[in-house]
Formats: sequence, structure tokens, C-alpha cells
Amino acid sequence: MRLLVLGVLAAAFAAQALGALLPHVPLLLAAGAASLAAEGALYRWQRGMVSLFAKSHADVTVRHVLRDLLLVVGLLRLGEQHREGAYAPLVAGLLVFYALHWAIQAVSVLVRRTRTLPVVTRNVDASVLRLTPAPPLLLRRPGHRLAVFGLPATAGLLATAATDAPVYGAAGLGLSLAGALTGLGTLLLRLLPGRRPAGEQEVLDWFDAWLARYRPTVGLYFSGGASSAYQANMWLEPLAGLDGRPVIVLRERHMVQRIAATDIPVVCLPKVSTLMRLEHSTLRVLLHPSNSGKTSQVLRIPTIKHAFVNHGESDKLSSCNPYAKAYDEVWVAGPAARERYALAEVGVEDKDVVEIGRPQLDAVLPYAGPPAPGALTTVLYAPTWEGWDGNPGNTSVVEAGENLVRALLADPGVRLLYKPHPLTGSVDPRARAADLRIRELVRAANRERGGPRPDASAATALARRTADLDRLTAAGFRSAADQTERMLRQPAPESGRAGAVRRAEAAWEDTYRASLPEWEHQVVTDARPPLYACFNRADLLVSDVSSVISDFLASGKPYAVVNTGALAEDVFRKSFPTVAAATVLTPDASGVPALLASVRHPERDELAGERAALALRLLGPAEPPSRERFAGAVRDLCAAAVRHRARMAERLAADLPLPGPRREPARPSGTSAAPEPRGRV
Repeated sequence: MRLLVLGVLAAAFAAQALGALLPHVPLLLAAGAASLAAEGALYRWQRGMVSLFAKSHADVTVRHVLRDLLLVVGLLRLGEQHREGAYAPLVAGLLVFYALHWAIQAVSVLVRRTRTLPVVTRNVDASVLRLTPAPPLLLRRPGHRLAVFGLPATAGLLATAATDAPVYGAAGLGLSLAGALTGLGTLLLRLLPGRRPAGEQEVLDWFDAWLARYRPTVGLYFSGGASSAYQANMWLEPLAGLDGRPVIVLRERHMVQRIAATDIPVVCLPKVSTLMRLEHSTLRVLLHPSNSGKTSQVLRIPTIKHAFVNHGESDKLSSCNPYAKAYDEVWVAGPAARERYALAEVGVEDKDVVEIGRPQLDAVLPYAGPPAPGALTTVLYAPTWEGWDGNPGNTSVVEAGENLVRALLADPGVRLLYKPHPLTGSVDPRARAADLRIRELVRAANRERGGPRPDASAATALARRTADLDRLTAAGFRSAADQTERMLRQPAPESGRAGAVRRAEAAWEDTYRASLPEWEHQVVTDARPPLYACFNRADLLVSDVSSVISDFLASGKPYAVVNTGALAEDVFRKSFPTVAAATVLTPDASGVPALLASVRHPERDELAGERAALALRLLGPAEPPSRERFAGAVRDLCAAAVRHRARMAERLAADLPLPGPRREPARPSGTSAAPEPRGRV
């Protein structure tokens, strides 16, 4: 299809050029019509090629100009010499239209700049900044705008070429000029002083005033790509449960809408100079779920204490990154992570490591026994992604994924839940290809298995629950909304919304489960259901060396880890402590039948005691609860920040030296500095 559209478009332009130069009216008309039809097909079915054309400097603007230019050439060659004067007004009108198009583009850029605020917020009332809905999307996309506004002119020129009647071209140009003038006027009105949002300094002053009014105490700092939002989202609920006034600090504008539903104020500060305004706020502690290049910028703020909380713990090198020594404290789940940092010798001192457990794991239900006789055994296969370092031991998808899935699907008593990591295939195309093949294996197994399905009322109930949840968690933006309009539509949430969201999520999960056949295998790639809901449905986890294992240990259920790194089993267990209580599977999946038997018959499960001991070592004690330990760590670090500020204030009051700009010593009146000797370094 892609090659067909490309071939039709190229052939149409070539034919149109030939028809204009001969000249040949039928060929010119047919080629022009075919070119327009190919454009429609391009935007309807091959949107990926639109960016490809743009990269090759053949975007829609260039194509539209070329199409009109060939029509003008054809008109001039079709008429006799004395008729050129009749077509001159059409050519002039066309030039005026293109001048208006570029004027609209220039004004559109100015409007966009006035609407690009230095601070982007969510869950904050920013109406005082004179926020307004965004201009129509058509006026902000030059290619689409030219195609729509220029279509009457192109159609008129085609009609003129067919009939030799300039009136059709004049009528088409008139419509195009009217549309362009209307668009230009609409944008110009946006630049009037009373119609544009607040200026940069006004927004910054408002932000300072909001900080003084809200008085945040603890924040979550996050910077990353769109696919990494899950790293921040897993900390939203623990953060919301803290005493005090939490805030989420982001650095990328696109991330504002990637943060999951929350009542916590969200502020995005793209510029470093804006970020530095936090230094004079009441913010005492920032929690960091990941490392990024922009993390070093916020670490420069001396009035804030920083704790690295990570987005999960595993035996991978990322769980003892040397960057962690840049933080004031490193918060880990249990003793194993403390030992990991000590063994890694990356500069993290033991006194700076604080064990808080995993406060997210309250949602994980404990082990309730094996599957009932005759019931299906639910197996969750949740492999990690391939990582940045290319280590074949990172993910089992490439080397073992298909073998594992085939072995699991071969057991008629198994129901498989396949939940790949969101980043699977983002680095290694082999992982993406293997992931697609695994999904097809699951679909084929469902077609072969078959069975009764819930009636239509179950799907209706799920749709209703989904709509209820979306109303609570989605802002309902129109497609043309920009960041400024989204700020307007996302003011401070109503009281009690967070509790309503939790109840709606629980109801959705119950309805989702009821809407699925008990026998059906599932591929879970959406945000719903979340990973921990999959934990609660599973009797067994199969995964790789990743934080998924550590979190699953909270359930007490059996789990298996795939060894794809060509290590002997004893070396594999010794190298990765999280594997100590696991069944180790090889890439050929030969151990799957015995593993399933141990899950169905607990008397064959020889690792239950080791799982309990490993859970204590990885996640820490059950008492006090992790949420309490997390809250206590936040209070302690906030208190340390307060003491630090007090010490600095005392030194300033006592005029004691502090690190800062170097000052020249005062000189007696009437003296001058001695010249520095030449050659001195």
C-alpha cells in the first residue's frame, strides 16, 4: 500500500508536468485529480509516510505549491498569446494567497510563543494567567492549512483548464483568499494585549506567589521520556498518603499529561532558571525515582534534601548505580539492597542508606493456597526489557520467550497472562519481533481452545465502569487543546476525588475480571489492569532478574526466573540474590512441567521457606508497615533540611563565611590595588 501511494503520487506529478508542457488538457486534469486523490490516501491510510516526505523536504507545502505551479504553467501554455492577460489576475491572486499563507504561519508562531508559558501546571488554579482555549488546529499546522484553504483555488484552476473559463479559477481563488484572511484575522486577535496569556515575568511572579501560598514540603522530581512515566506513577499513591503538602516537579512538558490520575499539584519547570526558584520555597525534600541528565540541575539547590527512591529494586547494575552517591540519602526496601551498595563500592556510604520497604506493595494480596482441584493455574509471564547494555541475560524474550510460552500453552490446565515490559523492543529489534510472535502464539492458543464467554451484559458493565473511571481520571480535552488550554481545564481537583478514583479503580478491576472468560489467555499491555492486579490473579510468576521479582515476593507465591546469560545454575543463583528462592528455568523451557506440578501440589514446593526468608531480606519486616517507615523517613529528612537551613541562617546572621562569590577585601580610602606581577599564574 505504501509503495502504491508513493508510485501514484510520483506518477501523477510527472504526468501533470507532461500535461502542462505539451500542453494536453485531459492529461493535466487527470494527473491533477490523481495527485489530490493520492494526497487524501496518504493522510487517510499512510500517515507514517507524511513524516518521511517531510524529512526529504517534500512536505505537503512543497507538493501543493508544485501542483498549483504546474496548473499555472498549463494554463499559460493552453491559451493563445493574447489570452495570457486574462490569466494574469489568477496568477496574481494565487501569489496573494501564498503570501497570506506565510503570513498566517508567521503569526501562528508568534501566537504559539505567547502561549508557551515558563511554567506548566496541573491540579493548580491558574485562571488568573488569562488562559484561553487554543486556536483551531488547522491554523497551527501549515501543511494541513494549505491543503484545506488551497483546495478551492486548485479546484478552480482545474476547472478553468477544462473549460477555458477564468471565472472558475477566480471563484476558487476567492474562496481560498477568504479562508486565509479569516484565519489570519483570527490569529491576529490572539495577539491583542487583552487576549493573550500572561507574559513570562508575570507567570514567574504568579508561580512564586503560589509556592508561598501552598507551602510545599515534599516533592517527587522526575525527568524522562514518555515511556518512562511508570517510574514516577508508582510513587504517586505513597506520596499522596504523606502528611504535609506534596508536589510533583517535572522537567519535560510532554510528561505533564503522562502522570497518572492524582490530586497532587503538578508543576513542570523546563528551564533551569525557573527550577532554581524552588531554592527560596518551603520545599524541604525531593524524592527521585530515577536518574537522568537533568537530575544534576536540581541537586544544585542547597536548601532541599534529596533522596533516591528508585522505581524498583533488582540485582541488575541499575540498582546500585554510582550516581546514587550524589543524593543525601538512598532509600531502599530491605537489607539486601544495603548489602548490594556496600558490595558494589560505588561511593554510597552505609549511613546514607535508609530501609523503608516498598510502600506500593499494600495492593499485593498474600498467598491463599494452590489452585483448587480442577481449576486453571494462572501463570503470569512478565519479562523485563533488553536494557541499554545489550546483555543477553537482561531479558528472556529473545532467547527463551517463545519456548516458555509454547510450554505453558501446551498444558491444558494453564491460563497465561503475558505482560511484557513497556520498553520491550525499544533497543533491540529482535526483542520486538519475539514479542510480536509471542502475542500471536497467545492469540492462536485462544482460537484453538475456545469456550463459553460472558454474555453481552458483562461487556456493557465494563464499558460503563471504564467511562466512570475515565470521567474521574481524564480531563476530556479536545484534540486541538495545547498545554495552555490543558492548564485551564485542569484546575485544583474537587475534594474527595482521590477516594472516588480508588473506589472506581477497584470496581473496574472486578468488572474487568468478570468480563473475561475463565479459560482465555490474556496479553496485557494497557495501563489497566496494573501489574499488581496481575500479581493477585496469578498462581505463579515467570520473569527475569528485575524488580518484578522483588515485588512479587510480597505475595509469598512461587516464582521462576529464566537464566539466559549462559551461567551455570549455582553461579546464576550466587550472582543474583533475588533468584535464591526461585525455580531456575533454562531457555529450552524443559523445567516448566515440574514447575507447574510444584505449584499445584504444595507438598512438592521446596522453596516456600526460602521465599519467606528472601522476602524479609529484600523487602524488610512486615512491622511496622512500609507506609509508616516511608512516612518516617520523609519526616526525618525534612527535619534534617530544617536544621540545615537554620544553621545557614545563623551563619548569615553572625556574618560568618559561607561558600559564595569571591569578594575583594576592602581597601583604605585613597589607595589602589598593586599591579599583579607579569608572568604570575
